[in-house]
Amino acid sequence: MRSWAAVPEGGPGETVSLIRRPECPAHLGRCAGPPAGSGWYEEAMTSNAAPAGPEPTAEVVDLCRDLLRIDTTNTGDNDTSVGERRAAEYVAEKLAEVGLESVLHESAPGRANVVARIPGTDPSRGALLVHGHLDVVPADADEWSVHPFSGEQRDGYLWGRGAIDMKDFDAMVLAVVRHWQRTGVRPPRDIVLAYTADEEAGSDYGARFLVDNHRELFDGCTEAIGEVGGFSYSVNDSQRLYLIETAEKGIDWLRLHAKGRPGHGSMVHDDNAVTALAEAVARIGRHRFPVVVTDTVRAFLEEVSDLLGVELDPEDPETAIAKLGPIANIIGATIRNTANPTRLAAGYKDNVIPGRATATIDCRSLPGQSELLERQLRELVGPDIAIEYVQRQPALETTFDGDLVEAMSAALRAEDPGARPVPYMLSGGTDAKAFSQLGIRCFGFAPLRLPADLNFSALFHGIDERVPVDGLQFGVRVLDRFLRTC
Repeated sequence: MRSWAAVPEGGPGETVSLIRRPECPAHLGRCAGPPAGSGWYEEAMTSNAAPAGPEPTAEVVDLCRDLLRIDTTNTGDNDTSVGERRAAEYVAEKLAEVGLESVLHESAPGRANVVARIPGTDPSRGALLVHGHLDVVPADADEWSVHPFSGEQRDGYLWGRGAIDMKDFDAMVLAVVRHWQRTGVRPPRDIVLAYTADEEAGSDYGARFLVDNHRELFDGCTEAIGEVGGFSYSVNDSQRLYLIETAEKGIDWLRLHAKGRPGHGSMVHDDNAVTALAEAVARIGRHRFPVVVTDTVRAFLEEVSDLLGVELDPEDPETAIAKLGPIANIIGATIRNTANPTRLAAGYKDNVIPGRATATIDCRSLPGQSELLERQLRELVGPDIAIEYVQRQPALETTFDGDLVEAMSAALRAEDPGARPVPYMLSGGTDAKAFSQLGIRCFGFAPLRLPADLNFSALFHGIDERVPVDGLQFGVRVLDRFLRTC
């Protein structure tokens, strides 16, 4: 870091650092940026505010590669999830190089978050939050074609864990705002940048920590963009859908607990916890929950049906979804609640019948369906299986309208005349769940134009995760247009 200054407001056990360029005035407020009218501000926003640098479409490749080479694996264990601090320091340094002050909040050793604010020309307008997480899920190098933390550029792609989830967007935003600082661009509204930890394990040490302990950093924020949306799906050679996330399913992670009578494995046994649990898990795994078409999914399917020339049957949306190719499994998961068994645990010796057995179930609920899903699950598992909720986060849904949506759509069409923006629901969850608690209207908009034959959804948490370089550069151009006009 170029300079570090302790900030006394941090909570117990929390590390807080203020990162600024040495020439920035010491009186500047934390995360607020230079006040309008200050001499330093006018100087900073001229073309001489920062040293000349590369074009953002070139720099984004280097920034993304650097981030991919920082191992920010989130294991769910604080002792082994320490790379986020290195990535946060990298982001803070890149902001400081061009005169953007930021604050780094470490929620636990190694679990760091960076927040900065860029003042806009109209202080009466609500601020826009632009957020991205720095952590990634684990990757087994033996399964990959390249090392997952090499950041290797090959065949027109950058390869590495986090390439699309979501260090690509992190790098795009960095490239855009660094270019602005060098060239004197000032956005129409305040923009708050948040680079967070722990999204891949529920956000407790990242977005939720910031919302619970430092909500003042987001004062004035009314809208937000982050993952997962803005990516293309090719309908034909001349038309592409761009899926903008306006909804995401709720997270209902739970454990099933079965109890039985322990005993010797050689004996006849009629009260086996493993058997009871296995039967309950099998019932859940085989169950197909009923179809429920939300407003977001209906709007998406109507657009798709029109483009594909397929008549949409509201009673059978799966027929239209089946024609969507690689994104069919993304959309198919958004027309019903889902529950997938993911882990089993029981016993301590091969010849001992255990008295307890547990299973973990990853459930995802549609907007307004969480309580119904719980009732359905209780019916499936029966009265002898206990249900414990490990994590419960509500579903989100907003409308596909307003000035922000118009700005997204216009920016996409300016860079791709064949673009047709459509709303969609994400089957997973993001940091938007935390930020929405502040009354912020959240969208998934991390623009990428993708090759027609790329199975994009399979890359999330998958082997050989990669992002097309020209897609990164497209995203920079779209974000630049969007953030200048939103």
